[in-house]
Amino acid sequence: MNDLIFRFIDKLGSINNTFLFAVSIIPYAIFLYYLYKIKTINIFVKTGFSLTVLFVFITILVSIFTLNYYDTTLVEVDFLHGFAESFLTLSDFVILFGFIMLLNCLEVNNS
Repeated sequence: MNDLIFRFIDKLGSINNTFLFAVSIIPYAIFLYYLYKIKTINIFVKTGFSLTVLFVFITILVSIFTLNYYDTTLVEVDFLHGFAESFLTLSDFVILFGFIMLLNCLEVNNS
């Protein structure tokens, strides 16, 4: 049983996921489209989820830079990896702030 699990994990690790990564923008774009149609969700939540696309774009650009300049992957250049990840942190904080504001606006019925 263990051998089967290890072979399955090894097989998953050998799959080239570039196509899946590129195609994943389609469901995320659909998610953003319907998110912006909901009037009860504030602009901070919507902006935060949109900033996630900026994080992906910045990560791709910085990855290309590290491949060309340092001849290595992004995860091996700590300060650039941290720079790229800071955009994800920014989007997470904006989403969190938006949900906190959304929760503060809810009316509490104590009965």
